[in-house]
Amino acid sequence: MKGSLLRFYLGEGERLHGVLLWEWLLAQGNRLGIRGGSAFRAVGGFGRRHAVHEDRFFELSGSACIEVEFVVTEAEERRIVELLEHEKVRVFYSRIPATFGIINPDATDVPGPPQDD
Repeated sequence: MKGSLLRFYLGEGERLHGVLLWEWLLAQGNRLGIRGGSAFRAVGGFGRRHAVHEDRFFELSGSACIEVEFVVTEAEERRIVELLEHEKVRVFYSRIPATFGIINPDATDVPGPPQDD
């Protein structure tokens, strides 16, 4: 299948509707039928303000970056982006073209269209 690796970069403590934004985003992806999603906590990095954050014992709680990623079809990407727009969530993202599938699928796997490579 063809689609995208869709990544969202969030602040560790950001919330929406009283829930951590990364948890909300994973739950919404699941609700929308996206095949899977993951969240990762960064060990270090910097953003648009160029403040470097590192995962250290004395680092201020809530200042780390969380990356949430989904491998999605165009339609799935459109649904999750439209939901974020509707909720007025301001978030930085990246989109990388991806080819994906399952090796040796079983009867419960959603079949994908044949690939022309």
